[in-house]
Amino acid sequence: MGFRRRQAITAALTANAIRPLPTQVFGIPSFFAGWLTGELAPHVLALTAADAAVHGVGRRRDPVALGLSAASAAGLGYLVWQSRQVQHRVEDALTEGLGLDYVEQLDAAPTPADLATPWRSLVNPFRIFRAGSPAVKVERSIAFGEAGSRNHLDIYLPAETPPEGAPVLLQVHGGAWTIGKKDQQGIPLMHHLAAKGWVCVAINYRLAPRNPWPAQIVDVKKAIAWIRENIAEYGGDPDYIAITGGSAGGHLTALAALTPNDPEWQPGFEDVDTSVQVAVPHYGVYDMAGASGLKSSRLARDRFLGPRVFQKRFADDPATFEAATPLLRVSPDAPDFFVIHGARDTVVNVGEAHQLVARLREDSKRTVVYAELPGAQHAFDVFPSVRSAHVVRAVDRYLHWHWNQYRREGSLGP
Repeated sequence: MGFRRRQAITAALTANAIRPLPTQVFGIPSFFAGWLTGELAPHVLALTAADAAVHGVGRRRDPVALGLSAASAAGLGYLVWQSRQVQHRVEDALTEGLGLDYVEQLDAAPTPADLATPWRSLVNPFRIFRAGSPAVKVERSIAFGEAGSRNHLDIYLPAETPPEGAPVLLQVHGGAWTIGKKDQQGIPLMHHLAAKGWVCVAINYRLAPRNPWPAQIVDVKKAIAWIRENIAEYGGDPDYIAITGGSAGGHLTALAALTPNDPEWQPGFEDVDTSVQVAVPHYGVYDMAGASGLKSSRLARDRFLGPRVFQKRFADDPATFEAATPLLRVSPDAPDFFVIHGARDTVVNVGEAHQLVARLREDSKRTVVYAELPGAQHAFDVFPSVRSAHVVRAVDRYLHWHWNQYRREGSLGP
């Protein structure tokens, strides 16, 4: 591939990362084209500069290609700057939702070094999937149900000091309810928290279309039941469970948090407490029934959710879709929520997050924090990046604040 063509492709990818194509028609392709470019903007910028330095000199210099590389460099620089602004955006969200003095309720206030962009650890963002972290050990593929590997979980623990009575985080992977595995998502957050003494649990669940809805939420609740009964053996506190996940995992996170002890989704374990103390959904789907009025939600319902996940038409059974819609399950008894969504998400309309947060703030008795991340696409937190590093540390501050509140008050019920 020639220098000019490489620079033309890079310029197009950069432009799409800055301003993605319209959601209705190009949402999924726009996501895949812009996601890696946006989250790996420093790396792409370095490669673009190196390419221009090597091929943009001498008598065969190509002014058009150099112009494209300059435009790409400017755009990539903007993306890096925009990613760094997340530090301020998430901090503003925390102070707005929890109060200006929330930092005083942490074990220690974050230092400037804690808040700075960790450039050194971002040089090889995929290393964590291969090498993990020396501060964390992982107990893998523990059965929590009877569906084979789709009912297995991994437990992330601090490597040095065995935990005792530690807070527990349950991570639910995304993948449109049809794909995905427990070791593909939430890895940066789980390693970060486990290194600080948390017990983190990542689960598989049964996937559609082989296992249509509600198999997915049943398995999430089954995992909560397993944690209640068994996590003390691994040093976790069975009475304190935080839940998180992205995309379909964000939907399951919100729905599980809003429907504790629902007997319809607890077949054979109806009497087990499946409540959670706090939920942190990332870029979740909160409207399965078209209740938001958003065109994108109705299209997703009719073209994908109905035929592939539910395997039924909304017109034939609206109650099933409505029961699975977090927007319609908000009540005064909802636990604390920290909702996170990208402003440029072309897969799940950010309007769904707006409506969930509005309903939570209107009805819930607990705290509601909302962070809308400038320039962020879908799945921005899958691997370490400038943006995800700031989000991980904000979630760390939020969850430690919440854990301290829980210990101080004895519980965080409504």
